[in-house]
Amino acid sequence: MGRFTLPRDLYHGKGSIAELANLTGKKAIVVVGGGSMKRFGFLDAVVENLKKAGMEVQLFEGVEPDPSVETVMKGAKAMQDFQPDWIVAMGGGSPIDAAKAMWAFYEYPDITFEDLIVPFNFPTLRTKAHFCAIPSTSGTATEVTAFAVITDYAKGIKYPMADFNITPDVAIVDPDLAEKMPQKLTAHTGMDAMTHAIEAYVSTLNCDYTDPLALHAIKMVDEFLIASYNGDMDARDRMHNAQCLAGMAFSNALLGIVHSMAHKTGAAYSGGHIVHGCANAMYLPKVIKYNAKDETAAKRYADIARFIHLKGETTDELVDALIARILEMNKALNIPTCIKDYEGGIIDEKEFNDKLSDVAALAISDACTGSNPRQPSQEEMEKLLTAVYYDKEIDF
Repeated sequence: MGRFTLPRDLYHGKGSIAELANLTGKKAIVVVGGGSMKRFGFLDAVVENLKKAGMEVQLFEGVEPDPSVETVMKGAKAMQDFQPDWIVAMGGGSPIDAAKAMWAFYEYPDITFEDLIVPFNFPTLRTKAHFCAIPSTSGTATEVTAFAVITDYAKGIKYPMADFNITPDVAIVDPDLAEKMPQKLTAHTGMDAMTHAIEAYVSTLNCDYTDPLALHAIKMVDEFLIASYNGDMDARDRMHNAQCLAGMAFSNALLGIVHSMAHKTGAAYSGGHIVHGCANAMYLPKVIKYNAKDETAAKRYADIARFIHLKGETTDELVDALIARILEMNKALNIPTCIKDYEGGIIDEKEFNDKLSDVAALAISDACTGSNPRQPSQEEMEKLLTAVYYDKEIDF
């Protein structure tokens, strides 16, 4: 038996943020990140519309990029004190992911973080509050997914949390918010969306319900991302829809080892974080080459190549064409080809190699690995990580 879960309501199009005025409740807490939503007036618009709905509103501001366990616990405490019946999370993936975890601790104060990082182990939510998500970036699609990523900085590990309970009740996909993204963020979040859609399509849990969403998202990202990056706002608006479609696909088909590797390398090194979308973009070509050793996966990569009209007669030629197209997009988006070149070389080579075995083991144990077309051994994962550090060829 399969399962396909989406938010009950999804409002999309310019100005759709006004739908907040139609929510029914008494109290709403708004979870946001830095100051961009306030600077551009979107936070005021959210508060105004919630007040039109007759709600008392409280803000929880300052969720950091790659939200921490500590931020989650502070937000849960604020919710326990305020007792909202709506949680409204707005911004990039970070505040929305953080708010999902806060939601669990709000409704179940005695639960532990160790409980929540076990895949599909959340308690039943909505005993106190419903959840509305409003994305400002075009990549994570957390507004429609059953996932959140929280970072334990003390351990240097990103924890992906997975449970259909944390799929939002309402998603508002308003492209007005995405039009304010800086260029680099547009690139990174866009390639995150591309990775979501490709991994969903080749996932071992793909199905007839997820395939059309994944393929159409890939086609849209292929067509609109570079133009969006270069400032075309019509393309930017279309990318906001594309990333949401990709999210619908991967929330139900799950992901693969591109994400496993990105999760476990993101916060592992003292030189700095590897931004998630950029990590996905760098790792995706190598993982496609690795996964294509599996005949079924290779055929599905070839399907993608045909769908976006890449040239090739054989399956191998089409897989290579898809890899070439991703590399071409990365170049146009000023994304490096490997970790060694990331941000001018901030990830130290010796530290990378010293931690290689541990990071590989963590990547294998990541929740996304189970639905990957090939199950890597420790040796293979170490080779993959080495390949994405040095930009080495994949031949195993």
